[in-house]
Amino acid sequence: MSVARVQCAPRDALTAPQIKRQVKIITTQKPISEPSPVDGYPMRAWSIELWLLDDAGNEVSPNMFEKAVYNLHPSFDKNKQTFKKPPFRIEEKGWGEFDMTIVLTTMHKGGEHTMEHDLNFQSERYEAKHTVTFRNPKPELVALLSESGPAGEQNGVRGKVDAAKKKNRRDKNVDMEKLAEGLQKLTEDDLLHVVTLVHDNKSTETYTKNDVENGEFHVDLYTLPDSLVKQLWDFTSAKLDT
Repeated sequence: MSVARVQCAPRDALTAPQIKRQVKIITTQKPISEPSPVDGYPMRAWSIELWLLDDAGNEVSPNMFEKAVYNLHPSFDKNKQTFKKPPFRIEEKGWGEFDMTIVLTTMHKGGEHTMEHDLNFQSERYEAKHTVTFRNPKPELVALLSESGPAGEQNGVRGKVDAAKKKNRRDKNVDMEKLAEGLQKLTEDDLLHVVTLVHDNKSTETYTKNDVENGEFHVDLYTLPDSLVKQLWDFTSAKLDT
């Protein structure tokens, strides 16, 4: 292991697997025959739906999200609206254009993803695409993501996800998410020690990758032997508690 490679990006020397997907926002709008409070600005009915794009570019249900929260303009009586069923369709009406945020909550404690969206009346129907990154996803979430495209090596995870194996790992006295977060907080010298531990104790199933161009060392924590995971957990916990 080249020390120089690790020193290039010491705090990113160990990174968790990540999977990227595209979310398509489809907006439709049309004028309606209701009086407008502002002259020259007719009332319009509008709606928004959220869809996921698979690896072939087809629209599929975004079922890896638990809910979508639309944060509308403060002038709306209900300026924060939550929907829990894909495609998370919202229907509203108004006379003005505005910017909103859409917050997606991922299943299986996969975190939140915020998207900016421009509601405008230039076209009756328009689309916008946003890339969402799922970092260190749990096996249940990876299983959902695999329905829409690859969730394997090209996304930083080696091969197909073995959900049963990862579930067994979660049953042990190691919080894999906290371990991944803790490794990112270590000092440069401690990270070098961690990389050495991984290099010397990894198994044939362990996925690691040296990113020479960016000076990073990647490892899928779920592919490490149990004994090595415990070593990393104890080492990281001791360093961060001091």
